[in-house]
Amino acid sequence: MQTADAQATAGTAAEPAPRPQDADSLESILRIVRRYLGMDVAFVSRFREKDRLLELLDDESHGPLHQGQAIPLTEGYCLKVVRGELPEFIPDTSRNALARALPATSEVPIGSHLSVLIVLPDQHVYGTLCCFSYHTNDTLDERDVQLLRACADFLALHFENTARREREREYTAAAMRAVMAQGAPRIVFQPVYHLPDLHLHGFECLSRFDTEPRRTPDRWFTVAHDAGVGLELELQAIRNALAYLERMPVGPCMNINSSPEMILSGQLLALRDAGHDLSRVVLEITEHAVVRDYAALSLALKPLRAEGVTLAVDDAGAGYSSMRHILSLEPDIIKLDMELTHGIDADPKRKALAKGLTSFAHEIGSLVVAEGVETQAELLALARLGVDCAQGYHLDKPLDFAQALERCRGPIEHGRCG
Repeated sequence: MQTADAQATAGTAAEPAPRPQDADSLESILRIVRRYLGMDVAFVSRFREKDRLLELLDDESHGPLHQGQAIPLTEGYCLKVVRGELPEFIPDTSRNALARALPATSEVPIGSHLSVLIVLPDQHVYGTLCCFSYHTNDTLDERDVQLLRACADFLALHFENTARREREREYTAAAMRAVMAQGAPRIVFQPVYHLPDLHLHGFECLSRFDTEPRRTPDRWFTVAHDAGVGLELELQAIRNALAYLERMPVGPCMNINSSPEMILSGQLLALRDAGHDLSRVVLEITEHAVVRDYAALSLALKPLRAEGVTLAVDDAGAGYSSMRHILSLEPDIIKLDMELTHGIDADPKRKALAKGLTSFAHEIGSLVVAEGVETQAELLALARLGVDCAQGYHLDKPLDFAQALERCRGPIEHGRCG
């Protein structure tokens, strides 16, 4: 995707331009228009203070223009068309004195040229939509300009919507940072109990948000990631959780959730310098998280695991990704998804799947934790299947820190977190 005026003089500055949303569709439209008009190159240039940025380009000839190229406003055809110094269509540039005098005309070269304004709904001039051919094209007329204007009107609506989405994204990011500045999220502690004796094994640290708008925690993180501040929110949640670690009695593990992106970012390595006892930390990676490069993720996890961090794969049994996580990351803990746990006492298929995952986990030396236990019958069924630990509302609801400390006064299953 590229945009540029019909000019590419040596030494022009270039910058990597982000690929607009629906870029492939826009390029297809550009290609259709270019071919219909019988031109060699079509492009969109966005006006900036001192230059034009080539954002979209369709050029099968692989000419001198490229995406992200920045060209001074005073050079080329675009600004002169805007000012009315050049006509919107020029079938033969050699017959126009001003066009003939432009360096781009001979350097590119440009034999024929079409250019129209892209004007946003608020009447702001975004830039120009241009086509040119290396040769003359005596068939060009006002009808071709009208076609180009119709395409420019469509592009204007697209760019306006894109700008609106970006403004909304920036507003959401600012609102998220304001919420974080107030200390959010609040951390609650979901007890994890060892089976079958129900000794306390540890806590999963969960995020809660006490501000408007009212959203579920997973929705808060989704909105934050969409606004580009997801890792900031994740890191704050992790820091807020680990702030309690030294105040928690020795013994219980603390489970914190992390996306693969957070791990790959390297920001968790700062935890090593914060004085935390990382041997008591369980890092949970959700089954639903997309992992594109397991080798890179394993490498990023290596220094954390060397410090004693235990690795858990969350939501196992919820989909195919969980098995890829397990086989590629070799977790210390495998957590059974609540969809597998619910009604397991009365569902032979759920029992068979849970039994298979539990046997596999034990074969590779992993601990098995069942999530979302809501009934005594489910708990007993899981214990019979050999599941090591369980959590859920039947056992305990998420607790504040004072309540979590109270649970620590009961029996605790000592030993490794994983």
